Amino acid sequence: MAAYTTIDDPGAYFQAKTYTGNGTAIGSGGLAVTLDGDTDMSPNLVWIKGRSTTYSSQLYDTVRGVTKRIFSDLTTAEETDTEGLTAFGSDGFTLGSNAGVNTSSGTFVAWNWKESADAGFDIVSFTGNETIRTVAHNLSAVPHFMLMKSTANTAGWGVYHQKMSSTPAEDYLYLNTTDTIGDSVNFWNDTAPTDSVFSLGASGVSNKTGAMIGYLWSEKQGFSKFGKYIGNGNADGTFVYTGFRPAYVMIRDPGNAENWPIFDNKRDGYNVNKVLLYANTTTADTTTGANQIDLLSNGFKCRSTDNGTNRSGATFLYMAFAEAPFVNSNGVPCNAR
Repeated sequence: MAAYTTIDDPGAYFQAKTYTGNGTAIGSGGLAVTLDGDTDMSPNLVWIKGRSTTYSSQLYDTVRGVTKRIFSDLTTAEETDTEGLTAFGSDGFTLGSNAGVNTSSGTFVAWNWKESADAGFDIVSFTGNETIRTVAHNLSAVPHFMLMKSTANTAGWGVYHQKMSSTPAEDYLYLNTTDTIGDSVNFWNDTAPTDSVFSLGASGVSNKTGAMIGYLWSEKQGFSKFGKYIGNGNADGTFVYTGFRPAYVMIRDPGNAENWPIFDNKRDGYNVNKVLLYANTTTADTTTGANQIDLLSNGFKCRSTDNGTNRSGATFLYMAFAEAPFVNSNGVPCNAR
């Protein structure tokens, strides 16, 4: 496996950031959160989850605009909150007093992505019609992971993953539930996405009538990976090669009723990484002996017997983004944590 990268500084396109809220309203200055990567990054998607509180994750993006939030664990339509995220800055974002993102003394994590074809991320706004159709995107590459959410109506989060099955365009998951993998022509019209369009069927989820938002990612070597692995049910668990030291890993067992655990390089600074949040629940940071992983220089390794990340014989899906490439374009390797 080649270990080169076209992105030497992953922090220019993805960063995890932890911060402490101050509860200050925008009229009194709010809270300016500055990212701490080596390169300034103006984020286009900000996904915030309370670590010490049990509020839902809130997602904001530059296509829908500031103050417009959706929730990863809920089916509710987009809401407007003038005390939510009120500005995307040149190297961060500004928050008002909304308790879900800025309660006083509360601890939070924000996962931040920069929209860029070079980094394989595109945000697509379209109008759903529950009719077979295609929608254009700007990745200039085939999407490997997609999230679709109605912003106008109550509907779940449709998930496409390139390794979901041998025919992934026939199948779907929900980000907001523990539901197992489903099979329906209505989600992706049983048609694989291309480097210019993705296909939709008559689904009231992925193509719900009214305003829709889509988040699309394509793998970039040394920066992102959307793969699968087989669990072994052992504390000396499966090693998953990514070609980079992960800054973020989200995992899902599509064949069993499990949560969507999220790990990152900021909430737990040392291996074993055992501080959990979930995309589909409001649960605060949970430190547990279950669902542990190591974040390594070239991938991650399961370190628990728990079914949520390492069920024996189960196939797990994951999405991962880099903190550093295993080997940069000059041939210089990175170290494990």
